[in-house]
Amino acid sequence: MIKKFLKAQHWQIFILVFALPFFLQILITISLFSSFNEGSAPDPSFLNWFKLFPLIMLLYLGTTLGWFWSVGNGLQKYIPDGINLKIKKFRIFLFIPVVYLLLIFLLFGVASYGFSSGSNAAGGTVGILLLFIIPLHLFSMFCMFYLLYFVSKTIKTVELKRSVTFSDFVGEFFMIWFFPIGVWFIQPRINKIISN
Repeated sequence: MIKKFLKAQHWQIFILVFALPFFLQILITISLFSSFNEGSAPDPSFLNWFKLFPLIMLLYLGTTLGWFWSVGNGLQKYIPDGINLKIKKFRIFLFIPVVYLLLIFLLFGVASYGFSSGSNAAGGTVGILLLFIIPLHLFSMFCMFYLLYFVSKTIKTVELKRSVTFSDFVGEFFMIWFFPIGVWFIQPRINKIISN
């Protein structure tokens, strides 16, 4: 998987991370508005489209986190000797958003079951889950920023063949943060590193 991400073209990653999820969201929006007929209640079949939201999230986050994993791990062999990046910390911090995503799916599954069955117990379960979800959400955001930091630092370290400071890779940091745009500039550089 690592080699596929590192050798992928920028447009391939753009399609998986941005274009395909965006297209699916447009379909959902069109379905939602077309279900409202003038003067009548909306057609309940449009709710079936909302089952695609977990798929969209998995596609977006799976591709993004897979790319982070591939760049963070795959470029380690190109790091010059004597420079030690904290790869274990990177791997742990990449795992946290995955756990968070699974808990979100669990939360929505319990909530949708509770609302469909009218159970009060589900409401209590949702409340307990929210106590864990909110701090985990904030920590996951911190982890995502660390992933941006680590991946951009790794790319610049490999390119410059020396230890770098944040001022050296601030451009890469923001290009990865705004990934649908930045991938057009970052991925060709990764392809060049791999081809050399």
